[in-house]
Amino acid sequence: MAPVSFREHHLLLIGFLGICIINSFARSQKNHTLIFTRESTIRNCSCSTDIRDCDYSLANLMCNCKTILPFAIDRASYNRDLTVWFTDTSMLGMLLNFTVVHDLKLSLCGTTPLPVEYLAIWGLQKLRINSEVKGQFPEQTLTIYNNSDHEMRDELQVLHKDRHMFLYISVLDTSLFNGYSLLKSYSVENVSSITKHFPCLSYSDMFSVTNNKSYVVTFIY
Repeated sequence: MAPVSFREHHLLLIGFLGICIINSFARSQKNHTLIFTRESTIRNCSCSTDIRDCDYSLANLMCNCKTILPFAIDRASYNRDLTVWFTDTSMLGMLLNFTVVHDLKLSLCGTTPLPVEYLAIWGLQKLRINSEVKGQFPEQTLTIYNNSDHEMRDELQVLHKDRHMFLYISVLDTSLFNGYSLLKSYSVENVSSITKHFPCLSYSDMFSVTNNKSYVVTFIY
């Protein structure tokens, strides 16, 4: 076999580096899920770049979007970052109640203040909110817990396989989008029964179907 010339070696090196750069760029293009509601229509999008909040036209142009029917919504879990644009609490509840979401951004695309209603989300680690309502705090971020602090508990992928693990439940007060105060939270650990500890929650009986022995319940307001 003839030895590889310097020129051939140079071309092979350039080709190898090009493949590495392309692979690195592809890995950096992390898609995230965007769901937005508008005039009773729900659009589910996969986006490779951040879209300006509530810019529906840009989302339809830059993301891979499809229209879904309300009864076809899959509430199981979102493994990727999830952004939701919404205009009312009824549609927001339909999308998020009792859904597993780790990193969530919620944007209120309207100027009407929201009433006090509650949403329950499983496994929420980070929450970002943005609101067009004329409050003092339009954009805020809240970290509920970090993976590094709770490695032994971060096993929510097996939520339906192991009911004896710790379960993180976040309860959001929808009036927080009015922006009248800083985003706050408090957590209650070692909750053995949601119905007994928080009987005033309108849907607390929904938690009684599980046999889990220990919840961590975080109220966000």
